[in-house]
Amino acid sequence: MSIHISAKKGEIAKVLLQPGDPLRAQYIAENFLEDARLVSKTRGILYYTGLYKGKEISVGASGMGFPSIGIYSYELYTEYDVETIIRIGTCGAYTTDLKVFDILNVENAASESTYAKFAWEIEGDSISHQGNIFDTIHSTAEELSLQAKPVHIHSSDIFYRKDFTVPAIATKYNCPAVEMEAFGLFANAKHLGKNAATILTVTDIIPTHEKISADQRETALKPMIELALESALKAL
Repeated sequence: MSIHISAKKGEIAKVLLQPGDPLRAQYIAENFLEDARLVSKTRGILYYTGLYKGKEISVGASGMGFPSIGIYSYELYTEYDVETIIRIGTCGAYTTDLKVFDILNVENAASESTYAKFAWEIEGDSISHQGNIFDTIHSTAEELSLQAKPVHIHSSDIFYRKDFTVPAIATKYNCPAVEMEAFGLFANAKHLGKNAATILTVTDIIPTHEKISADQRETALKPMIELALESALKAL
């Protein structure tokens, strides 16, 4: 049991899927895992462990932003001996070169955030995925006939901003889309020598204001969830 996760030691699997939303974690557990059991609900952040094709996998939420995923991923890695975290989330596209429903496999996360520097003395404003799980996701996507585009992503502390032009850092690293957690996850994994990947589904096209409706999200996210689960099997 850690400060923010009430599961007992051994109740969380070595490989974990981490959406931001606790209710999405619940949805995955109830619809994709067998014999899923709730192992933590502290602060309403839900964690489940169950079986996927006979292998034990956990799923639990990160919350939003670097401070939140920083806390949960650190405690999962250090207190529960998790080896691999696959973040599964949504993102907004800066360009119409991407389309809603596109799946992205994140190579590097670039950020203006000071999280990595002040937490772990990691210098630089871009951090790559950690371990070989990125390559596993890539090969698994091909097997499933899914296109998971390898991209650099802008990880931002900011959701609402005064100036809606594409931030300079996104231009610098050729980031076609933005989200809020990958940089923090990759920083923790780099510091601790763990594995970390991020798979994203494009739900918004920022220049055109096109977005996936609330009713479409369940269907839209299913390919990403299945890709993450199939990749998780290979990481065990």
